[in-house]
Amino acid sequence: MTLIKISGLKKSFKETEVIKGLDFELEKGKCTALLGPNGAGKTTTLRMLSGLMKPTDGSITFAGVKKSGDIRHLIGYLPQFPVFYDWMSGFEFLVYVGRLAGLSKKEASSRSVELLQLVGIAEAKARRIGKYSGGMKQRLGIAQALIHRPQLVMLDEPVSALDPIGRREVLELLEGLKKETTILFSTHILNDAEEVCDEILFLHNGEIVESGTMGELRERYQQEKIDLFFRGNPAEYIKAFSTHTLTLSVQQEGNKISIFVKDVERARKEFLKEVIEKNWPLEKFEISSMKLEDVFMKVVGK
Repeated sequence: MTLIKISGLKKSFKETEVIKGLDFELEKGKCTALLGPNGAGKTTTLRMLSGLMKPTDGSITFAGVKKSGDIRHLIGYLPQFPVFYDWMSGFEFLVYVGRLAGLSKKEASSRSVELLQLVGIAEAKARRIGKYSGGMKQRLGIAQALIHRPQLVMLDEPVSALDPIGRREVLELLEGLKKETTILFSTHILNDAEEVCDEILFLHNGEIVESGTMGELRERYQQEKIDLFFRGNPAEYIKAFSTHTLTLSVQQEGNKISIFVKDVERARKEFLKEVIEKNWPLEKFEISSMKLEDVFMKVVGK
């Protein structure tokens, strides 16, 4: 079931059009990632969907809401850089935002206790927010976005500023929240989306350039790939692989060369033979399926 439908959504700042006519739908009960590099327009898109910014053109239609009706009470939003009152405790902050959302004092208190437990910081409910870690603050921010039981929760780069432990905590929380509500979150970290999302939207230069489930995207763009890891910079070996008859394309990342091939079994034998004959310092050889990052690079390179 479609929860929200976006049609022809545009946003211009003076003479510059940064969002160029977005068309997509979000399905109820699913987690969708809005993927794109910094500057692609992710935050602007979320701010328009949340009602914090007025579109230049286009429509946002929420299921069961009349055209041009206020949908803000149906949406929970966590900005990329949330601001808290450090002198408040986590519990006090949630009660405060609950009251702002129209909950009674009793309901705000009970809902705050419930959410602190849900996001995994119940033991720190009486601690001042200023003493929270980065991961704990993001968990608290997600709790405030859920306080009024919204139908859609939007999170802007929820893990980009966290250390590996905090990032892992929040990703595990998002995985659990998929059972509670519909989620849309933006990120430029493709592995995060691959891990927790049901649907993917690729945003590039203000446009949706591709969308679908991870399975659909892999099926659409799947190519067999061989990864070779060398000791030192492998730039001098790239030419040999690039000109091979079985090679479709080659990418380098650090000491790794990724080679997309026509026939992976033949390529495996011939590439290894060449490496051995020329005594190149190969450290690891892998045959792997395409990751979301590979799909994204192909999509934006179209």
